[in-house]
Amino acid sequence: MKSDLPKLLQEHQADAIWVTGPAQHNPFMRYLTGGGHMTQADIILRAGEAPVLCHAPMERDEAAKTGLSTLNYNQYPLKERLAAAKRDRLAAHALLYKHIFEQLGLTKGKVILYGRTDAGKMLSTVNKLQEMLPGLSFHGDPEDAILLQAMATKDPDELDRIRQMGAVVIEVVSRVAEFLTSHQVIYDLLMKKDGIPLMVGDVKAQINLWLAELGAENPEDTIFAIGRDAGVPHSSGNPSDPLAVGQTIVFDIFPCEKGGGYFYDFTRTWCLGYAPDEAQALYDQVKSVYHQVVSELQTGLNAAHFQDRTCELFEALGHKTPRQDPTIESGYVHSLGHGLGLHVHEKPWFSQKNDPTNTLTPGSVFTIEPGLYYPEQGMGVRLEDTYYVTPDGKFEKFIDYPMALVLPMGGKMR
Repeated sequence: MKSDLPKLLQEHQADAIWVTGPAQHNPFMRYLTGGGHMTQADIILRAGEAPVLCHAPMERDEAAKTGLSTLNYNQYPLKERLAAAKRDRLAAHALLYKHIFEQLGLTKGKVILYGRTDAGKMLSTVNKLQEMLPGLSFHGDPEDAILLQAMATKDPDELDRIRQMGAVVIEVVSRVAEFLTSHQVIYDLLMKKDGIPLMVGDVKAQINLWLAELGAENPEDTIFAIGRDAGVPHSSGNPSDPLAVGQTIVFDIFPCEKGGGYFYDFTRTWCLGYAPDEAQALYDQVKSVYHQVVSELQTGLNAAHFQDRTCELFEALGHKTPRQDPTIESGYVHSLGHGLGLHVHEKPWFSQKNDPTNTLTPGSVFTIEPGLYYPEQGMGVRLEDTYYVTPDGKFEKFIDYPMALVLPMGGKMR
């Protein structure tokens, strides 16, 4: 939580955090500001002090809405900085940050950088700033030790935001199921009223429309993959593939609040009309492993413990897993889950057993998503729900939704 940041800064001997970039679709900026329409901003958070939001003059009102202390870039006019830099635009840009850091009394120490911006321009600016303020050193956070660690546990407001996104997702999933099953089936293909087969792209267009109507965004697309593509975990689906009965469809939907807010992540596997015996058998195994792992969840354990347990269960059923061979492309081929919040993937990581901070604790939000994938057999299965840990250490699913494999077709079949 945000309240953990002072302790985390101290533990990692950091004197400040610097977050740069827009306020939208920039998770770290969103975390500290709450959002807003700012095309470029900077937050400087010094250890033991309140954050300061630096902003462009045209966005002063948006900056003020955050409730943070603000600093307007126009205090350091570009014309004056260019003159001081002898028309060197890079040096003039670095001078902006030199003035800001000096005004905030930050001229020596360790600064950790975060945010979303052009990497080349930012690297050049930071290198030039380092020359101007040699007492400062600038670092990344490759171990996800500070901001992502704070974000790993959610407060009640964050949990409510995720729950609201879950309700949006379930509404859209329900609409998709109704949309699919309402179509007529001719020669095993779902047909539109104009006599043209219904395509994956048609379904994804409806998903995006419904998400927009409900106030959500889909910045990382949706996985809606049928047949062989369902057997490739992150195949998003071929837009020109027709929808047919009796084939597995992996439907993985992970939208966020408008403007790049909190995500929700959810997957179901469907067969339209009927399920072949081999698909039903695969589905039953994934479902049994899902329920077994959920029944064993405990606080205080590294999330990677449950990845090992999932591998153990699938191996006992005769499937290959990454524990046996990290390069496999069939069987159980990925991690059990991941943390969820302002990033669709964040801590706790289920694949990093050597990181002692990857524990499931009150406030943790994470997915459980076992799957089996056999592209050579033209099928794949995944089931996913998002869970959180309550203050008293119980594990709860945000939103419940049926786990039926077969969606009976309501339209005529011939």
